[in-house]
Amino acid sequence: MPEVRMIGPNGENIGVVNIKEALRIAREAELDLVEVAPNASPPVCRVMDFGKFLYERTKKEREARKAQTKIEIKEIRLRPKTNEHHRSFKTRDARRWLLEGMKVRVTVRFRGREITYPELALEDLREVAEELADVSTIEQAPNLEGRNMSMVLAPSRASKKKSTAAEGGEPETLEKAPTE
Repeated sequence: MPEVRMIGPNGENIGVVNIKEALRIAREAELDLVEVAPNASPPVCRVMDFGKFLYERTKKEREARKAQTKIEIKEIRLRPKTNEHHRSFKTRDARRWLLEGMKVRVTVRFRGREITYPELALEDLREVAEELADVSTIEQAPNLEGRNMSMVLAPSRASKKKSTAAEGGEPETLEKAPTE
């Protein structure tokens, strides 16, 4: 007759018993007999409420998913002909997103023959990166994919500390762009 090592309903070690005896003990406790270690010699079974166990496990998984931080990537789109004034609006939004802990993808889209001057877009991306250098680091360098040139900026460690300090009551100062 096959035998199993049995753990009782309160977590106590009952010992090695045959399967019929284990099933009888589980029935008397009005619980389920669950095999927890099938590869052990002899296999280990536990007396427990299996439905409650499954419910608690899914509840823990849900809590773990809720606790995960989901990093969002925001995007600002520019063109090679975007003037400085309009670019400053976009970089202000990017600064706000970076301070909130989001990543920002800066994309320059080429139309028509603009693709023949990728150095213009590279210069724009470099200027945006310089403007946001105090709150971000370049995660992905500028690269050309089809008619788009893009780079990804990630919030720097210092900016996260600055934003948590701002939540604590310290006033946050944002530098204003010089007016021309």
